[in-house]
Amino acid sequence: MKLLRNSLPIALTIALGGCSLGGLLGGGKTPPTLLTLTPQAALQGDFTRSASAGEAVTIAVPVIGKELRTVRVPAQVSHMEVSYIKNLQWVDTPDRLFQELLAETVRRTTGRVVLDPKQAALDPGVLVSGQLYKMGYDAAEQAVIVRFDGAISTAGGARVETRRFEAKVPTSDDAPNVGAALNQAANQVALEAATWIGR
Repeated sequence: MKLLRNSLPIALTIALGGCSLGGLLGGGKTPPTLLTLTPQAALQGDFTRSASAGEAVTIAVPVIGKELRTVRVPAQVSHMEVSYIKNLQWVDTPDRLFQELLAETVRRTTGRVVLDPKQAALDPGVLVSGQLYKMGYDAAEQAVIVRFDGAISTAGGARVETRRFEAKVPTSDDAPNVGAALNQAANQVALEAATWIGR
């Protein structure tokens, strides 16, 4: 088993016991296919909508940590160590993919006018921002975990509200299963966040 790091401590190997780490990344080759996030929320008619001043929703790209600032999919192998899943890469960084998924989910489920931050000059309305803490595989949990701390602020920042969303989907660490589980978990978080945003 080759890892992205030069070595994996023996103590870590023993501590993980029966947990398979066969899916962790070993080389720098780009896989034949790339992973993206596909909205699972059902379409609700057409998207011809209007909003009065302050009623639109602007979804910002979430803040991410260094382990997510890459197109590779992270695997948390211990509380101190991160590796990457073999043969699995995003088409873009996960912060941008999640922002697009959340925006589309809000459009499909709430009936609200949703703007990209580049359109904020029109009327940003309610601003949704936040931090994407986790979006990868956890070896100890044997599951993918997506965790997003969302923040909603009204125009001018008169009111700010925050909430944490998390989804965990059990899976093995091979690329196809991790990819499908990540899409499922990200959609669960996006749907819960969209319900919160659109209420």
